[in-house]
Amino acid sequence: MAEQDNERPATLGDCKRKVRRLLGKHQEEEEVGLNIYPMMDMMTILLVFLIQSFASGAAAVVQSEELQIPVSTSQVDASEALALVISSSEVSVEGKHVLSLRNGKVDSSLKQGGGNGWLITPLFNALKQHRDRLKLIAAQNTKRPFRGEVRIIADKRTPFRSLGEVIYTLGQSEFGSLRFIVLKQEGHKG
Repeated sequence: MAEQDNERPATLGDCKRKVRRLLGKHQEEEEVGLNIYPMMDMMTILLVFLIQSFASGAAAVVQSEELQIPVSTSQVDASEALALVISSSEVSVEGKHVLSLRNGKVDSSLKQGGGNGWLITPLFNALKQHRDRLKLIAAQNTKRPFRGEVRIIADKRTPFRSLGEVIYTLGQSEFGSLRFIVLKQEGHKG
């Protein structure tokens, strides 16, 4: 009886099944393109790594007539953080000029509230951009959360009021972990 089933004439359904089976085996190959999404993920990871490696342990600061760094006997090394420089003529963040100073003082037109104000508007705006960038990086890298760390490199002749205004502005833009960069005093044993 099994032999009779094999020798029966093919029906239209048998032919369609056979054609579908053959087409399924020999489907046209799809055009293979380059999937860039994994490459973008890899580049993001590399970018985070490079940004972290550029922030080295010791601060590379060049002293000049406008920027004289105070001396300290502290043994604590500088950590990775946002670099803010206050010289006698300007304030810069990560090497970019943010605002000019006159004899180390902030112009009252640049402060919220005028001469009595503490928030320096152009500095606040620049710090917000850095904060948002650092929070985005921290979201990508769960091992290094955003801690609001800043290295303040200030001229030793900076007026206390100007320093206070900068610190207040840092706090308002969520940078609360501050470290002042100083020169290590050589030969002191304490």
